[in-house]
Amino acid sequence: MQKLLTVMIIQLAAAANACCQQTALADYVNTLQGTNSRHELTRGNTYPTTALPFGMHTWTPQTGNNGDGWKYQYHKKSIRGFQQAHQCSSWSNDYAVFSLMPVMDSLAVKEDDRATGFEHAHETGRPYYYKVTLNNRITTEMAPTERGAHLRFSFPGQHKAYLVLDGYTGLSGVKIYPEERMITGFVNNGRGFQQGWKSFFVLVFDTPFTAYGTWENVSGSIQAGKTEGEGKGVGVYLQFKEGAIVQAKTASSYISEQQAKLNLQQELGGYKTLEQTKAAAKKTWNEHLSRILVEGGQAVDKATFYSCFFRASLFSRKFYELDRNGHPYYFSPYDGKVHEGYMFTDTGFWDTFRAQFPLNALLYPQMHGRYMQALVDAYKQCGWLPSWSFPNEQGSMIGNHAITLLADAWAKGIHTFDPSTALDAYYHESNNKGPWGPANGRDGYAEYNRSGYVPYPKYREATAKTLEYAYDDFCAYTLAVATKQEKYRDGFEKKMWNYRNVFDSTTGFMRGKDENGNWGKNFDPIEWGGPFTEGNAWHYLWSVFHDINSLKKMLGGDAAFCAKLDSVFTQPNNVKVGTYGSMIHEMTEMVMADMGQYAHGNQPIQHMVYLYNYGGQPWKSQLHAREVMKRLYNASENGYPGDEDQGQTSSWYVLSALGFYSVCPGTNEYVLGSPLFKKITITQENGKKFVIEANGNSDKNVYTHHALLNGKAYSKTFITYQDITAGGTLSFDMKNTADLQRKLQPEDLPYSVSK
Repeated sequence: MQKLLTVMIIQLAAAANACCQQTALADYVNTLQGTNSRHELTRGNTYPTTALPFGMHTWTPQTGNNGDGWKYQYHKKSIRGFQQAHQCSSWSNDYAVFSLMPVMDSLAVKEDDRATGFEHAHETGRPYYYKVTLNNRITTEMAPTERGAHLRFSFPGQHKAYLVLDGYTGLSGVKIYPEERMITGFVNNGRGFQQGWKSFFVLVFDTPFTAYGTWENVSGSIQAGKTEGEGKGVGVYLQFKEGAIVQAKTASSYISEQQAKLNLQQELGGYKTLEQTKAAAKKTWNEHLSRILVEGGQAVDKATFYSCFFRASLFSRKFYELDRNGHPYYFSPYDGKVHEGYMFTDTGFWDTFRAQFPLNALLYPQMHGRYMQALVDAYKQCGWLPSWSFPNEQGSMIGNHAITLLADAWAKGIHTFDPSTALDAYYHESNNKGPWGPANGRDGYAEYNRSGYVPYPKYREATAKTLEYAYDDFCAYTLAVATKQEKYRDGFEKKMWNYRNVFDSTTGFMRGKDENGNWGKNFDPIEWGGPFTEGNAWHYLWSVFHDINSLKKMLGGDAAFCAKLDSVFTQPNNVKVGTYGSMIHEMTEMVMADMGQYAHGNQPIQHMVYLYNYGGQPWKSQLHAREVMKRLYNASENGYPGDEDQGQTSSWYVLSALGFYSVCPGTNEYVLGSPLFKKITITQENGKKFVIEANGNSDKNVYTHHALLNGKAYSKTFITYQDITAGGTLSFDMKNTADLQRKLQPEDLPYSVSK
């Protein structure tokens, strides 16, 4: 008996250990990371997202007013709703939103009236589960599915219990079915949508209604007992028995009410309780996060890593649904029609081409390939490649970076689209200006084609546009070469050198140039704006992703190039506000970072720390990459050095923690840095594992020595996509002193088109 008991204890311990191992990764994640943000200073601009990886809908508590881009701010003291959400930036208002808010004692429908205080000590934010107990003792819980959520509202005993559905800022319609304990409806809020676009929703409750009615949020008028309504901001209120515990299952569809009901059945039909939905969501997240298993290091580093990996795993969002036979189809935000296939949305390529998409290509090549085809489909549906999808084309920011995604996928062996059509689309994109924002088509395309640069001040942000156009043209050139599209090869090859036309050798910076070829007057490299986008000349000097070899020569060779890189960190962190007229949050964040003119809180300079590899001083990339990770990121509400931006700033951290970064998407290379953990195992979609070993790694031992790839000496300062996906082991010895004896040959340096 004693022996049997001992065996049972060992088995239980093993089971408990296995359970802990399975659940540990999701529990490292803090979804409140980066939520302590304001207009003047952002620490991520995130909200506590409750969702599945790349889910079509997310859910979040709401502290801001309806229609306010500042959806959830950590310093706010009250919650006014729990939203279906999609927002990828506080600077762009949300769409397809409705919210639910529990209310007790007396019915309060308007958002200010129903807002209730809460404390963060009574709040839990995990990817698979959100919970908060409000100051009035009502507890709300949420667990996600891809297109819906399971919610539970627990009211204190002997208190009247109400639930308010708010139709948000646009047109909405609702119907109440008391016998079925069900609500159906739609919302149409957002901007720029195709005619006929709606988000249809259905909610099913496990508790009877004791009273109900509709209301509208413009005046707050209530229609007791009414079962349906339609108009601006029309919503529903429900009453339950005193002290009720109410579960609600909800799902939405962009196609039809019938599809919303099918989504509910397919995703939530098997779960009777919220605990079951929560457990399934937790399992999904643990499996997803286990694609990168990190070992060694401190718990705080793991929390930061997996919190960033979570945030990087939300974008781009699925915009397709599955019919009864499991076939994908979608309502197109581009032509207002229903199509078969896959569609994705909620991303801005100006941010995400740099790291978020190269990370996705590495971990989820099947989904990535579907996304590439979806880009081409979007072009067919509206005549333009997307640049900023939210969910339709907004044309925000600058550049034509859809081509970088397509070229990058092709270079990495993801050949799911017709390259001829892709190049046709880009040719049209680069030689026309579209009807939407500056990145829809090309601002200044005629001057760029004629003179080789976009003139300033005729066009805003002209030098930044010139640099990014030249890089985009390089990507089109590489795709044309790889796919033997001679029709476009020569034309794009000529234009990919245009970055040289805005380099001023007398100052050593990229500068604004007018239509007559004159440099702008009173140049100061610390002045923001003008010919640059959310940055200054110190940031945009390095925006020659595809031809660092020529940039080195323009700056005077390897030693001068690395000295210039050093200067970014040694310059005072002073700011001239320039054409912005006053401090913007990106300036404040650079000053706070106290790393000279290095402004990691915005995208243009995020690749810069890896450029030392090109100049033959890789140890400085190792040092600065680790320094940025250590100083500017954590898992708290202050977790980011600026806007998180649809997974990009998180993806920088994830890739950098692995020990490499995608300096030049459109090639198959990742440039090496310094891995953060002693052992990292990447499990790929094909089942192969790529292991990164950093022997002796620590906070002080940040320098790599004696690199081996699959047991053989490895001298290169980069690793290829194909090396990683083939599986194997990359190992380093980590030391607290730089490897100054390492001799690099030209073939050891990362890609440069002029190399």
